[in-house]
Amino acid sequence: MEKASSILASIFGSRESAATVASIFVYPIKSCRGISVPQACVTSTGLRWDRQWLVVNSNGRACTQRVEPKLALVEVELPMDAFREDWEPNDISYMVIKAPEMETLKIPLNRVCDVINDISVWEWSGSALDEGNEASEWFTKYLGKPSRLVRFNTASEIRAVDPNYAQGYRTVFSDGFPFLLASQGSLNALNELLEDPLPINRFRVNILVDGCDPFSEDLWKEIKINELTFYGVKLCSRCKVPTIDQNNGTAGDEPTQTLMKFRSDHALHLKKKQGKVFFGQNLVCKDSLSATGRAKAVAVGDPVFVQQKFSSSADAPI
Repeated sequence: MEKASSILASIFGSRESAATVASIFVYPIKSCRGISVPQACVTSTGLRWDRQWLVVNSNGRACTQRVEPKLALVEVELPMDAFREDWEPNDISYMVIKAPEMETLKIPLNRVCDVINDISVWEWSGSALDEGNEASEWFTKYLGKPSRLVRFNTASEIRAVDPNYAQGYRTVFSDGFPFLLASQGSLNALNELLEDPLPINRFRVNILVDGCDPFSEDLWKEIKINELTFYGVKLCSRCKVPTIDQNNGTAGDEPTQTLMKFRSDHALHLKKKQGKVFFGQNLVCKDSLSATGRAKAVAVGDPVFVQQKFSSSADAPI
């Protein structure tokens, strides 16, 4: 009887929650500090406000912590009400930006910006909205090289998710997918192997869940949070950024060195062997396909229901 129930649960989904949303993080400016929020609305491109802005160099190419680790020290604030489902910015709504030894920069959220062309991030290039000379001078001074702050031009641009993993979905200035989920259990398991435990901010997740076994999220093919359906479409391969201390912007060897021992493509017996390490699961949200504006919100405390699983980590897309 128990075996039959287990089989049915794997096909139709369990009525018991597998985990609970413990934290939600939004990163308004790519590679700058995130904001921990009690809830966030799901839009057609991810969580509202997430990676809407990007710092670019003189060639219009994205600046990230991979080459500009000082971005880890840039703090970003949005109005307290900005994460309510019904909130819209007005003429006195600002994004506030702070960094060590820099004056505070305020970016109006409701102004008309000039369009700037030839902006690129990874495989995508197109136009964006230029946040103006004051923002440019601020980031130029902070990084010590010509820079501009731009916002994704949602009125005329589309950045599609790799159709090999999820067809018809969109994102903005994220690395490639609109949502990243990981579990506290996975972080705890990693920290048990590290001499100096690391906080979750090293991994820049959007949704942190708790209450499940370590790396359970590897197998989550379909989950529901607040009646929103999410699909796990690709294990998240990790770059240099998790090795950067988000408190001081300095890089080290961990956690990559330890992850290579038990979270590499070889250790996980993944089909592709590229010498990468993995932590977290990239997601898309089915409901975002019909979210012309904003869909429902996910909130801290929401239960996570697993509807369908991969048979093993080796079967999960990478």
